[in-house]
Amino acid sequence: MVRADAQANHDRILIAAAQAFVTPGADTSMKSIAQQAGVGIGTLYRRFPTREDLIEATYRSETERLAASGETLLAGHPPTEALRLWMESFVDYMHAKLGMAEALPAVLSSRDGLRAASRTALRDAIAAILRAGTATGELRPDVAADDVMMAIGGVTLISQHENQRELATRLIGIVIAGLSAR
Repeated sequence: MVRADAQANHDRILIAAAQAFVTPGADTSMKSIAQQAGVGIGTLYRRFPTREDLIEATYRSETERLAASGETLLAGHPPTEALRLWMESFVDYMHAKLGMAEALPAVLSSRDGLRAASRTALRDAIAAILRAGTATGELRPDVAADDVMMAIGGVTLISQHENQRELATRLIGIVIAGLSAR
């Protein structure tokens, strides 16, 4: 069992790292992240001995947060709106990885099962929203979660390439319209 203060430090480090990794070329040194988190550099290195360990933990944390948000969104919104909001969060999640773009491919390929586990968690979140939308008659029953994942991935890549976040929102609207059963 992790002490409450140690868990709080861990959480603050991951939040600071996620914020630092948003911008490519930003100061994402371990020292800078420790300062942002309000912890000593020794605390950071005890939890995350290498930069790759910190990137992996940040990636896992952000993926888990996004995947879990599907149920939360469904609890407060109709399924179509929950899906739209989830897709917006997905775009933000992908944009947040820009600062770790150089290191992330190596981390994903060297950590067994990390990529597959992430895809499964995100696909399952989409599937739950699609099931809810199908049950209410809002969303088409003939669309697979994998296809929606590919569509939102494409939206993200295009908007990143064009450096236009608002483009992602417009494209999400088109995808949602295509998924609508009405």
